[in-house]
Amino acid sequence: MLLLVLAGLAWMMQILSMLRFLIQYGISLVGFLGLTAMMLPLILSIIIPFSTFIAIMFVYVRLISGREITVAAAAGLSPLQVARPALVFAGLIVALHFAMNMFVVPATQAKFYDTQWNMRFGLAHLKLQEATFTQMSRGLVVFVEKVAGTYLSRLMLFDNRDTKNQMIISADSGKLIHTDRGLSIAMERGSVQFRDENFAVGTFDSMDMDLNLADRDPGNIFRVRRLSSLDLIREAQRLDTFRPRDQRRILSEMSTRFLGPLMSIVLALIALAALLKSSLLRRAGFNMAAPMATLGMSLAMAAFMVLGDLAIGLWGFFGILAGQVLAITVLFFILAGVRPRINN
Repeated sequence: MLLLVLAGLAWMMQILSMLRFLIQYGISLVGFLGLTAMMLPLILSIIIPFSTFIAIMFVYVRLISGREITVAAAAGLSPLQVARPALVFAGLIVALHFAMNMFVVPATQAKFYDTQWNMRFGLAHLKLQEATFTQMSRGLVVFVEKVAGTYLSRLMLFDNRDTKNQMIISADSGKLIHTDRGLSIAMERGSVQFRDENFAVGTFDSMDMDLNLADRDPGNIFRVRRLSSLDLIREAQRLDTFRPRDQRRILSEMSTRFLGPLMSIVLALIALAALLKSSLLRRAGFNMAAPMATLGMSLAMAAFMVLGDLAIGLWGFFGILAGQVLAITVLFFILAGVRPRINN
């Protein structure tokens, strides 16, 4: 329930941040909601560890306040036995989270970027009005006398995207074409006025022109989130072929995708160790267990995110994994009430 509430709030924030697609590009409300809904799996993958921690904290604080933990300890149950339901729950969450990161998030992110690109630069967002000057992008204005689908009659374009090279083009007819670069227009029987340092006028029988600023096919834009998990592993095996910035993106995505689910176990153990150990001590006065557990959760997640962004090479990735395994082991021994031996 907590996960659904937090995901709904995050989705609403995502809708507010992407309102420009609804306003600027004139897409339908259904299309806009569908676009933002594609971000839900990514949002869920981010907040799952936090939701797991908060849910475990909520349940066990209630158990402690109702003295159920004290009764369970008096009946002979160990801290591990009391913590077993939460650990099983966290294990199931880890499995579901890992499956989501491996398959669902990459697929929806690839679909999100493709849909977003089509809405911005494709025919999906084009709303040309007859006998009206329409600004297609910054510095590009189009006037069309008649529109019939993708066919245009008696049109004029003013291209001031490059202020040092301005063009005014008029044509008897034209047709909109969806290419890898976005929208283009094929015009027939017209004239062009070109001005840079000089001024030139000419005529043409046919002419093609881009209508937007999209310079690359969306499939060629390097976005690690849209890579499948297998492709991400392949890219990580040849890190040396990428720029340093792209190397950090690959390693950060690998940490988030493959190691992020383990944080649910880490945070669950932090909550259980802080709450159960303190409740069994039976100390009077203000209990600092919940604030200390929250502080531990904050430090653990901050360390994971920072190290994931700063990881250098695959050794950095495996270093984070080793740190998670060490944290899980130490927290398990703390929860069990056994101190691990450290050999000098």
